[in-house]
Amino acid sequence: MMNRRTNPERTMNRRLAALVSVLLAALLAAVPAAAQTAKKVVRIHTAGPNDTNVETTMLAFQFANYVNAHSDTVEVKVYPASQLGQTREVIEAMRLGSGASGTTGGPAEYASFVKRLGVLGLPFLWKSYDHASAVLDGPVGQELGDDMEKAGFKVLAWSVSWGYRNVVTAKKEVTKAADLKGLKIRTIPTKVFVAAINAMGANATPMNFGEIYTSLQSGVLDGYEHTAATTLSFKFNEVACCMALTRHLMDPTFLVFSLPEWRKFNPTEQAVLAKAAQLGAEVVRAMAPKREAESIAALKKVGMKVNDIDTAPLQKAALAAQDELAKEFGAEALLAKIRAQ
Repeated sequence: MMNRRTNPERTMNRRLAALVSVLLAALLAAVPAAAQTAKKVVRIHTAGPNDTNVETTMLAFQFANYVNAHSDTVEVKVYPASQLGQTREVIEAMRLGSGASGTTGGPAEYASFVKRLGVLGLPFLWKSYDHASAVLDGPVGQELGDDMEKAGFKVLAWSVSWGYRNVVTAKKEVTKAADLKGLKIRTIPTKVFVAAINAMGANATPMNFGEIYTSLQSGVLDGYEHTAATTLSFKFNEVACCMALTRHLMDPTFLVFSLPEWRKFNPTEQAVLAKAAQLGAEVVRAMAPKREAESIAALKKVGMKVNDIDTAPLQKAALAAQDELAKEFGAEALLAKIRAQ
């Protein structure tokens, strides 16, 4: 009787053991497959708002869209409006290979790590958007890219801002360069911006951005300098009458990766990332003149007087400031190349 009961038990045990073995084999086989399908995530920081009407945000999303459509192993996520932290903190973490994978923004954000980048922000440096693009795509862009790599970063693509900075005044209409003399013009508290305004004969007045509106209302300021798009977005036309198209500054933009992060990708993935960045930059560049013209037209529509003044005297006056600042940045040779191009 005992033998008759134990034979079926043994048979069942064998079947259970075989089934467990099959299941374990299937699970073990599935682990590598799952690992292979997990994508590498690229996290892009930008301080710009979640709005593709802003050039740095547009660049970030153009980059993401291309990679996500053309790579089976990489996924890009964009974090606008400083969701990953303040830009300075994000950049410092990137050098160590942590936090964000990359950023879109301006060279000024990296100038404390690569001093020669300051040359790109000199007053009256750029003759046109095409001039800026040609310089950045040439030896100057390559040299600065090499400097960035030595500092722990990888420049994937250079681009431009959507608009030059101009002088906007509260009450006095500026129709010629001489009209700027003595005007208290708010600017960013950096050597380049202060030098640019002072070189034009105005009195540079460093001030926080948030104080501009009330300072124009109260008469503390005679004006400020910024792009047409910013003037429109923040409704400064409500407290300012006129814009003089001085076009004294235009900041390039770029898409930068953490070098430690960049090295985590294989050559095929790097090729997709590089192509995505370049195509995104080309889109932003192509849109720049149109976006600037649209902003100026919109300001005229809401009643602001816009004067296209002769800037030749201002450009001449800025040469000494260019030389002095380039020397401070250790970028005299780069300035000579930009001027010659």
